[in-house]
Amino acid sequence: MNILKYHLTCLVPIFFMACGGNPDPASLFEIQIEGNKTEFQQNETVGIKLNPLKNQTVDKVVYKLNDKEINVNDGKIHLNEAVLGSKTLSATVTYEGNTVAVEKKLKILAEKAPVIYTYDIINEYPHDINAYTQGLEFYKDTLYESTGRNGYSSLRKVDYKTGEILQKIDLENTYFGEGITILDEKIYQLTWRNGIGFIYDLNSFQKTGSFKYNQSKEGWGLCNDGQKIFKSDGTEKIWILNKETLAEESFLETVTNKSIFNKANELEYVDGKIYANVYQKESMMIIDAKSGAIEGVVNFGGLKDKVKQHENLDVLNGVAYHPERKTFFITGKNWSKLFEVKIHKK
Repeated sequence: MNILKYHLTCLVPIFFMACGGNPDPASLFEIQIEGNKTEFQQNETVGIKLNPLKNQTVDKVVYKLNDKEINVNDGKIHLNEAVLGSKTLSATVTYEGNTVAVEKKLKILAEKAPVIYTYDIINEYPHDINAYTQGLEFYKDTLYESTGRNGYSSLRKVDYKTGEILQKIDLENTYFGEGITILDEKIYQLTWRNGIGFIYDLNSFQKTGSFKYNQSKEGWGLCNDGQKIFKSDGTEKIWILNKETLAEESFLETVTNKSIFNKANELEYVDGKIYANVYQKESMMIIDAKSGAIEGVVNFGGLKDKVKQHENLDVLNGVAYHPERKTFFITGKNWSKLFEVKIHKK
């Protein structure tokens, strides 16, 4: 045997020993879910077990759902998660002196189908036909509105009864205005794809600050419950922002009993529910603000037919709740009217 061949022969086993590394945990263990399902309803009880794929002796298994340890009783787990949507079920396995973790993706959906609602028109008011409405919110008896499109975006204070613009500032042409919300004498306004939001003094409209979006990529709708700010971004997520730092601390996913939904646009918060008009649809979702469950859908079909029909007429967008009148105000992009409505089950 020549010297080169001898050295290669000796190096081969050393190479494979060095490069072999630890085996993939998925090749050792598998989480098996009853019926091989990946979608479940909230509060459903599900059978699970850990399958050793190479006859290993298992010493201990710890199950977690999104990093929160869960109990397994008689081989079953109870999916009583407060927040619905996409989850990761993990098992940390201790075996033969080793520890590995394996995962399984699943979805927890709402228990019940959304209730269908309709509406009654209480009043019709004039609305600026040139306003590409992106945000709408009442503060006391005064309506505040954000409009969009580059070069046309603005923040406005409006007399809702007459449509008169009482106060207005324009955004720079590089910004596309989006949703607004009012909290602690401040107005918060989103931009669409600039990754930044603005903060204004409620009375003077003077810009006092700005904030960046962090994980979310776009700005769509805003609302608040007095303690937290909720932000939609065009995905299935509604982000929950710290009202002091504007940091995105967590999120909800909008979920029905059948699927995860991704069309929440302009937002309004009322008594524990987030009302979100559906992007490019004449409808509005009623979302539980704690779980993300879509509990109702309001059909606003026919409203768009009642405004002036013109070439720039666009979709329904804009929902504001008047707390004293206990009615909703609905409009759209370049709509000539603002509708005051009451909603009720169909």
